[in-house]
Amino acid sequence: MRVVLADDSILLREGLVRLLAEEGHDVAAAVGDADRLIAVLERAERTEERLDAVVVDVRMPPTHTDEGLRAAVQIRERWPGVGVLVLSQYVERRYATELLTDDSEGVGYLLKDRVVEVDEFLDALERVGAGQAAFDPEVVRQLLARSRRTDPLGTLSGREREVLGQMAEGHTNAAIAARLHISQSAVEKHINAIFEKLGLTGTSGYSRRVLAVLRYLGT
Repeated sequence: MRVVLADDSILLREGLVRLLAEEGHDVAAAVGDADRLIAVLERAERTEERLDAVVVDVRMPPTHTDEGLRAAVQIRERWPGVGVLVLSQYVERRYATELLTDDSEGVGYLLKDRVVEVDEFLDALERVGAGQAAFDPEVVRQLLARSRRTDPLGTLSGREREVLGQMAEGHTNAAIAARLHISQSAVEKHINAIFEKLGLTGTSGYSRRVLAVLRYLGT
């Protein structure tokens, strides 16, 4: 997989370059600000160079506010075939929900602490590069907690909430079954019940179902 890294921390950036190289991935570029990130993608477009995913920090120079987030949104608009994995120091709900306003295919949101969990980071990156979703469990937990305060999920059973959380992280039905130690048919029944209770029936496609749930949670 060909990856572009964008983070103003030289130590983190170089550490990720080495990690990805050791895992057999090709780091096409590693930059420290959003402008150079966009320039890399524009150059790749001109030269017809294949890029599979970008890893971008939310806060980068010059203001260290939302440069990375704005670059991520721009990349999803201009290069929808490139997966985007956003890294953030904290759970920033506004940024998480902004990434989910259109489509969750090929997008992920991880806390930077998750990077030290190498297997989880690599799994998230590979899922995003393959056009799937990957969201940090802590981000999902806080979105779920916020949703219960603002628009309670009281109609859902405890197991349905567990399944919803796993869906929001981007796991497939088979993975949810394995993680919760239940059958895949049981997972499918829980998902159907969730969408019926939340008024989200009629949505097709795995990533689109995740998006619909997260839209509801972000309201």
